Formats: sequence, C-alpha cells, structure tokens
Amino acid sequence: MAIFYQILLNIILPLFLLIGIGVVLQRSLKLDLSTLSAITMNLLLPAVCFVNIYESDLSGPLVGQTLLYLMLFNVLLIGISILIAKSNKFDRKLSATFNNSFVLSNSGNYGLPVSELVFAANPAGISIQIIVSIFQNLLTYTYGFYNSVSTKSNGLSVFRKMMKLPVIYALLLALPLRWLHVDIPDFLWKPIENTSNAFLAVALVTLGAQVAFLKVTSLSRPIIWIVIGRLMISPIVAFLIISMLGLSGITAQALFIASSFPSSRNSALLALEYDNYPEYASQAVLLTTILSSFTVAVVVYLSRVLFN
Repeated sequence: MAIFYQILLNIILPLFLLIGIGVVLQRSLKLDLSTLSAITMNLLLPAVCFVNIYESDLSGPLVGQTLLYLMLFNVLLIGISILIAKSNKFDRKLSATFNNSFVLSNSGNYGLPVSELVFAANPAGISIQIIVSIFQNLLTYTYGFYNSVSTKSNGLSVFRKMMKLPVIYALLLALPLRWLHVDIPDFLWKPIENTSNAFLAVALVTLGAQVAFLKVTSLSRPIIWIVIGRLMISPIVAFLIISMLGLSGITAQALFIASSFPSSRNSALLALEYDNYPEYASQAVLLTTILSSFTVAVVVYLSRVLFN
C-alpha cells in the first residue's frame, strides 16, 4: 500500500497540479488554445518522440509486438463499444460519439506525461507510449473520422491529414538514426532535448486549459458506460491481450498503463464538428479525466505488481 501512496504522491499529484494550473490560467487569462495545441502537436510532441526513440533500446521485434498488441486491443475495444451501443439502442449519431469516446484515449497530452513520470529512468517505456500515441492519432483520422459519419472528406484527404502529423516524421527519422548508432552533434541535440523537456508541463497545462469550462450536467447512461469502458473495461482487455501474447517487463507495464487513460479530446472535437451529441463527448472527456486521477494510480500500481 505504501507503493500506491507513492504513486499518488509522485506521479498523479504532480500531473493534476499542472492540469489545475492550466484550468486557472484559462479561466483568468483566456489562453489561445489553438496556439497551445499547435505548439504541443507540431513542436513539443515531435521533439519528445525523437529524443525518447533515439535514446531507447527499441528493437524490431519489440515494435512488432507493440503494433500487434495495439491492433488486437483496439479491434476488441471497437467490438465491445459497438455491442454496448446496440444493446442500449443508441441512435446513429449517439453511437458515433459513444464509440469514439470509448475507443479513443488521451495518449498525447495525458498519456505521455504519465509515462515520462512513471518511466523517468527508462526511455523504452516512454518510447512504447509514443508508439501508442502515434497509433491513436492514426486511429482518430481513420476509425474516429469515418465513425463521425463525414460525407465531406474522402480517403485521400484523411491520408493527407495523417501525413501532416510531424510526429510521424520524427519517428521515421529517429528509428534509423538509433539503429545505425549515428551520433548527433551537440549543437543539434541540445535544442531538441530542451524542447523535449518542455513537453510535460506544456501538454498538461494545455489539457487543463481545454477542460477549464467543461461541465458535467448529468450522469446519463452513455456517460456511465463511457467511464466504465475507458477506465475499467479497457485495462481488463489490455491485461487479457498482454497475457495472451506473453508480454512482460517494461513492455507489458507500458501497454497496460496506456490502456487506462481517459477519453481523448479529439472525440469531443469530432462530435462538435459533425454535431453528434457534442455535450456527451465533452462531459466524457471531463469526467474520465477527473476519475482517472485514482484509476490510473491503481493501474500503475497493478502494472508493477503483475509485470515486475
């Protein structure tokens, strides 16, 4: 139990202090969210991706195992979310928002900072979370996008959006440099490393600013199911797949922890853009983020017990 309290004190509390600062700053200063998001996605996230991939010991088989896990995990989550939506007789628009909120997790602004705190001494754990984050981005622009029933965009435009993600190019550059053991000169490495170090604080402050004015007006059935799905069903599914694939150590810990993160802000943005019950999506983001302060701590603790 002492370890659990240490996780709450050293990982979850610092996390939510920065999120709280973001809430206060947004309510008092009205921060420009589009600029903050652009800086995070286009500068800080690629930098943290490059640094951690370059410094990690990721091998080809490990990347393959991670991708296999992610495909199995997300296919199962999608199937479960569809079954729940059908059994509750949600209409088409509500089902789209429900499925996105159930499947898409906040692996960037929330997941990476958690991983940086949990795996501070092990870049491999952070690198696995980066792969998860990139996979989630791809899932958002494929499954999430089409699930929102868009008639204005085709497959080519979706591909173009994915190709505009700088984090993909950071990954594609870091992997060969790492595998070929290429030394990066200090005058290049220092600014990249300094930019990477800024990610944790800026990402969490941005997340706090994003949820600053969200409200939970009622605990309706879809919201309850989203909370159960994201914070409880998802880690259970992850544990079963990790056990089935025989994963262990840092890999198993990182993937198990990654399964516990709250609903993605992107699900709320998609719901708003296509008018698919945006109020449900926003409430799901806020409620799962708040409750994850406890559930993520539990999952981090269990990851150390189950996969140490």
